[in-house]
Amino acid sequence: MSTVTPSTLTFDGLFARELAEMAIPWRAEAVPDPRLLVLNEPLAAELGFDPAALRSPEGLHLLTGNRLPEGATPVAQAYAGHQFGWFTPRLGDGRAVLLGEVVGGDGRLRDIHLKGSGRTPFARGGDGLAAVGPMLREYVVSEAMHALGIPTTRSLAVVATGQPVYRETELPGAVLTRVASSHLRVGSFQYARATGDVELLRRLADHAITRHYPAAADADNPYLALFEAVIASQASLVAKWMLVGFIHGVMNTDNMTISGETIDYGPCAFMEAFDPATVYSSIDEGGRYAYANQPVVAEWNLARLAEVLLPLIHEDQEQAVPLAVESLEAFRPRYSASWSAGMVGKLGLQTHDDDVTSPVVDGVIAVLQAGRVDYTTFFRRLGAAARGNAEPVRNLFADPAAFEAWAESWLALAPDAAAMDRINPLYIPRNHLVEEALSSAAGGDPGPLERLLEAVTAPYDERPGLERYAAGAPESFGPYRTFCGT
Repeated sequence: MSTVTPSTLTFDGLFARELAEMAIPWRAEAVPDPRLLVLNEPLAAELGFDPAALRSPEGLHLLTGNRLPEGATPVAQAYAGHQFGWFTPRLGDGRAVLLGEVVGGDGRLRDIHLKGSGRTPFARGGDGLAAVGPMLREYVVSEAMHALGIPTTRSLAVVATGQPVYRETELPGAVLTRVASSHLRVGSFQYARATGDVELLRRLADHAITRHYPAAADADNPYLALFEAVIASQASLVAKWMLVGFIHGVMNTDNMTISGETIDYGPCAFMEAFDPATVYSSIDEGGRYAYANQPVVAEWNLARLAEVLLPLIHEDQEQAVPLAVESLEAFRPRYSASWSAGMVGKLGLQTHDDDVTSPVVDGVIAVLQAGRVDYTTFFRRLGAAARGNAEPVRNLFADPAAFEAWAESWLALAPDAAAMDRINPLYIPRNHLVEEALSSAAGGDPGPLERLLEAVTAPYDERPGLERYAAGAPESFGPYRTFCGT
């Protein structure tokens, strides 16, 4: 069989082999006319792939699952999940297959996963396909998140299939090649527990420990240590989301990874005017996953993980429950510490004395909320204020009096402007620019997508010619809503 992997790169079927009860062998649907839309060449090289080979006809067949590399054992993964609070015991990869795992040049084991590759036994009535727009959205936003230093699944490529996808209208189809530390989710553990097979649950936990948190294996209670490690990684992750104004949009338990990577860029967006109640998802009518609710939902999801891990934490549930509760209680202080440290950094403060920094941090949030100014622009322009030019940031406010009063106390702490510019991005995937890029790419013009990627993959470095990528949406853009893309 012809492959495009170099001799040093071999796919493994680790998940399929170790957790066969949670993996249905499956092949991607044939793609009639594959055409490469975007390829992440740095990531390809990092994984050990030859970018030139991936651009070849054989490479496109690999990127769509129509030609299997050596060692690949494609499967659709099973998982469960609470979706908007309601539990479904059997969800799974309805339109995706895991090709297998590879060890990259950095020695890290990572999944190669295809999204939009056709119906699987978990399709639940769907067609298993994906449209160009949502797959390119995931590519843009996940690569922007990576550039911002936020743990995330990544995108290797998007390939147009030449096959139409029918939603409200006919749309061009595409397959996204996704790379992840793993696709283990809270929902994976919920599925294993729902089978009633405690040994399957134990093997899944052992798999997660080996893959993500090997130090937990040496703990007195390895499964409690696994839970605590997931708590720590998720507290840090969600704090990072909040610090850049990212709104995930669909924080179901099947979209919370065990690794602490961001996954599933469906109805996601970056907040512009600061408002803690911001919701962009068209299906989140009650605001369950609003910006300000994300830490609360993360804790709720982790409580669901605790519930399913109880038989492993202690054979006596009456003893397991207080152990899990005590561990879960660490989430809030961990999250608060991560967020506070990040905000101190965004403000350029060089002391971490809470008595000094807390009033300034609390004050800036009050100023932002009252002024409803652009979140990203505010912090970037604040760097100029630290250099003595407060006019650009002052101009964001219709009534700058409150800002001026706060800025006086902030400036008294001698903020480091250079440090602020290294942590406060200038370019994020602005919602209107994302829509423009996706529309153009679907119509055959990749230029706007390429320019947007150029901006957001180097988010801190100001460059001439990219001024519009630092500007907020025009008023004509109107209220913004995102969709799951299914």
